[in-house]
Amino acid sequence: MSKVFIAASAAIVAFASPPAAAHGYGKGDIQVRHPWTRVTPPGAMVGAGYLEIRNSGKKPDRVIGASTPAAERVELHVMTHEGDVMKMREVPGFEVPARQRFALRPGGSHLMIVGLKKPLVKGDRIPLTLRFERAGEVLVEFEVQAGDSRKPHH
Repeated sequence: MSKVFIAASAAIVAFASPPAAAHGYGKGDIQVRHPWTRVTPPGAMVGAGYLEIRNSGKKPDRVIGASTPAAERVELHVMTHEGDVMKMREVPGFEVPARQRFALRPGGSHLMIVGLKKPLVKGDRIPLTLRFERAGEVLVEFEVQAGDSRKPHH
């Protein structure tokens, strides 16, 4: 077998392989990076999910829903300031502008994971499906991190 053929085959395999979780999950123009959540105390029924969405396309997209087998439902939430009070409210979707990033972070937009079937334990990985208006479904795995985490660990 020639060295050229072996090198070309390796390049095709590397290119065709799906991205590793550390680099992100994606479909079409949408890439989801660093999905994570925090440990929950025993008996907790609610958790929150955070991640970054990158849209490399020429058209905007929109997150229109999410689900996980780890909970009864997943809600899309935003935080707003009304005077000196910060309020959380459910929204029907998150806009992801063309050629931009949209981040879900603590204290801001996030996924509310409601009706947990068991506590979230550090080191666990939680499967979650994001539904996009244009890109369709993107399956990701949330890494459960320490309760005091403020950003994803790499």
